[in-house]
Amino acid sequence: MESTTLNNNTLAFIALCNEYCMAVEHARESERVEFIAEMVRLLPRIYIAANDLRVDELSEDEDAYLESVLDEDYYESARRNIETLLGADDMYLEVFEEDMKYSDTPIAASISESLADLFQVLYNFVETIKEAPQEMMPLALVAIKEDFESYWSRILCNVMRPLNHLRHNQDEDDNEY
Repeated sequence: MESTTLNNNTLAFIALCNEYCMAVEHARESERVEFIAEMVRLLPRIYIAANDLRVDELSEDEDAYLESVLDEDYYESARRNIETLLGADDMYLEVFEEDMKYSDTPIAASISESLADLFQVLYNFVETIKEAPQEMMPLALVAIKEDFESYWSRILCNVMRPLNHLRHNQDEDDNEY
């Protein structure tokens, strides 16, 4: 493996992915305010670190693919725990959905589902690199970067807006109920 593979940004990205997964896994024991604050703190950092991953010098001859190790029950358990924590605030109107341009009605999205989708990607990555031989690290990094560019970067950006609203309008929202 080339020494450029595990540069400081790559190590920071791996650590952030692990921290995110642990936060989602412990959502059930978390306080709502602390969980939201942690998501607002972690998600932008994950975005920046993933965006800055340098995989262009890594082998692109082989298919880069992350095996799915997160089972459906664990995914659903994580999603439900976040949904329970957020209650009625779990749903928000999504304006950056592709189908929105064809619809006269708003499209509802779920914070818990978005966070669980991110959890699935990051959990699969963390578990893959934890168990993989060192020479497989470049392929895992290429796979997570490609998935970031084509799929989960959009989810991360979209879920930041409602989380940011909940984080910084907590007192206002609490007074409405």
